[in-house]
Amino acid sequence: MAIVFQKTKGLTDKETHYCPGCTHGIIHRLVAEVLEELDVLGETIGVAPVGCSVLAYDYFNCDMHEASHGRAPAVATGIKRVHPDKVVFSYQGDGDLASIGTAEIVHVAHRGEKITTIFVNNAIYGMTGGQMAPTTLIGQRATTAPLGRTVEHSGRPLRVSEMLATIDGAAFVERVSVDSPANIRKAKKAIKEAFQCQIDRKGFSIVEVLSTCPTNWGITPIDSLKWLQDNLIPYYPLGNLRRPEGVK
Repeated sequence: MAIVFQKTKGLTDKETHYCPGCTHGIIHRLVAEVLEELDVLGETIGVAPVGCSVLAYDYFNCDMHEASHGRAPAVATGIKRVHPDKVVFSYQGDGDLASIGTAEIVHVAHRGEKITTIFVNNAIYGMTGGQMAPTTLIGQRATTAPLGRTVEHSGRPLRVSEMLATIDGAAFVERVSVDSPANIRKAKKAIKEAFQCQIDRKGFSIVEVLSTCPTNWGITPIDSLKWLQDNLIPYYPLGNLRRPEGVK
């Protein structure tokens, strides 16, 4: 009998710890499928810092390295410079990358380091209890903003992809979402292009993935998908912001 569908070799058999309705699992699978399809699983090193994805080393079937909060790009840079022929990626949440790790991600892009970053944006701190993140929307409630974020107190949410797209060393920048089958397919395509950009030594590549956090948003998994569509996508529009010249 012909195999129509099977689990990717890019993931282990370990059951994930993520909350019901969290889309980290979907994003993990997309990354794993891409690495398998590119035939680089045995040549890949991933870096996961502090956050909901801190246990990613249990799930990705490739070499993994832990990093301090926000420092994954710096650690990934060191690994890539020592092993320039390896495929190196960081897997980071918004509380990590867009807050304590802002300097690291900006400078790794500025230097054009040939690594790939998977940036999961659910607009809130997940693992530590739902605090306001730099990406939290205006009016969105968090444990540290019980009445909702305000411009006067916290400024406007940070659009990381738009910021990085202005940097010449960033060869590939795209924002995707995993709220629907159609968008999941587009997300996989972008992730594959980002890794190919690294393999072709074009420069730094990043894919921002809009994700859900039903637990800290205080809504059901189904409602969280609609909340993402109605709130996150309008403020963080999907699409490619930068890719190497000559690539369509």
